[in-house]
Amino acid sequence: MSELNETGPTLDETGPGAAAKPAHGHVPTGRPRVVIIGSGFGGLFSARAFEHADVDVTLISSTTYHLFQPLLYQVATGILSEGLIAPSTREVLAKQKNVEVAYGKVVDIDLQGQTVTATALGTDTIYDYDSLIVAAGSGQSYFGHPEFAVYAPGMKSIDDALELRGRIFGAFELAEIAAASGRHQDLERLMTFVVVGAGATGVEMAGQIAELSKRTLPHDFRNIASEDARIILIDAANAVLPSFGDHLGAKARKKLESMGVEVLLDTKVTNVDAEGIEVETGDGAHQRIPALTKVWAAGVQASELGKTLSEQSGAELDRAGRIKVQPDLTLPGYPNVYVVGDMISLDNLPGVAQVAIQGGKFAAKQILHRLKGQPTDERFKYFDKGSMATISRFSAVASMGKLRFSGFIAWFMWLAVHLFYIIGFKSQLGTFFHWAVSFLGRTRGERTATEQQIFARNALDESGFEAKVPLGSGRALPERTPDPKRDAG
Repeated sequence: MSELNETGPTLDETGPGAAAKPAHGHVPTGRPRVVIIGSGFGGLFSARAFEHADVDVTLISSTTYHLFQPLLYQVATGILSEGLIAPSTREVLAKQKNVEVAYGKVVDIDLQGQTVTATALGTDTIYDYDSLIVAAGSGQSYFGHPEFAVYAPGMKSIDDALELRGRIFGAFELAEIAAASGRHQDLERLMTFVVVGAGATGVEMAGQIAELSKRTLPHDFRNIASEDARIILIDAANAVLPSFGDHLGAKARKKLESMGVEVLLDTKVTNVDAEGIEVETGDGAHQRIPALTKVWAAGVQASELGKTLSEQSGAELDRAGRIKVQPDLTLPGYPNVYVVGDMISLDNLPGVAQVAIQGGKFAAKQILHRLKGQPTDERFKYFDKGSMATISRFSAVASMGKLRFSGFIAWFMWLAVHLFYIIGFKSQLGTFFHWAVSFLGRTRGERTATEQQIFARNALDESGFEAKVPLGSGRALPERTPDPKRDAG
């Protein structure tokens, strides 16, 4: 306790609510400190790359888990539990003694002062750094219509997936009630599911809703035929899976249509409300589709921290909010600050997990080289390991270099790759068994949903409620002393 008193007052001395300034979030050790923002693929893999290095690492994240985002749609459709794709970040990094994990949403970055400020439950904490890796990822983009999110949840978070699970299974429950009570005029709206966006996430979501209605649920209801559900996939582009090329995109569309999915291309969404969705086709015609359940899988928007970095460094932002970084992933004028993953605009790199993983490892390697006085690489070189998307059980498409695969072999490759990249043996084993139950059988083990999961977020937003836990003052931010090795550019 006496050591803490030398750098600032303790919580016991001041009591709740006494702090006027954010407390310092870690104990200075004299070793170079690396701060990582984000616990996604970029943040987690960069933290792992510092194992056994003579540095202290602080990973700050607004969630307490590492999210395996490519499998969110399987949480939404009852195949996997959220715990299998979102292991605790602390548990994942527990054996790496030079890493500490801090919960909080980063609200400010001071590039000149080399500090990061994060807030958690109304309490701000400040962290100083010698090197910084920003891997804050991206969120859903509604192309200037954020109000659509209330009626069409995205596919970027656990909250999104659980809300959609409730909406999807709940729609069938409401349809059963309507049919049993003779309100057949409501069935069209209740049993229509619209997915916006024909990229990988949209295709996978539409395919799983189709399988759910035609393979899993037909024997569960007495008054409706779940297989009569209408599933519609909409995109403003003129192709399905455009990033996979015309050949695989056409195969994916053909497979979806054989499953009963209606594919509407060259069709732009103009409005979304509680009862349905309005679209405009390529020839200018307008159409309203009654649908209770809508899924938004179109467009991404980089973290707002990109704007903070841009304002201080002068780096440009593109239309999606991604920041234009140097070829070595650093910010102009700040060789100790790296940006990786979905936040960067560089060489038309795609917003996929492999870009974040490789970027995080690259940034960690460069920081270690710089601290040792060794030459650093001038350019980040991305190795494209290909792209994959499932359509249904036993059917997928895969693009790897010049090679193209579809059908069962692509589906098997998809299973193997995703199982390999799931973090932790426990999650890998659990996922394997859940897949066996769902793909070899007809049932789905994760169909639990509550009204709270569906409506709680919107209710909190409307109330303006903000959770706060007042804490007292803590350790003051220490003054930085020059260290040529630590501060070398």
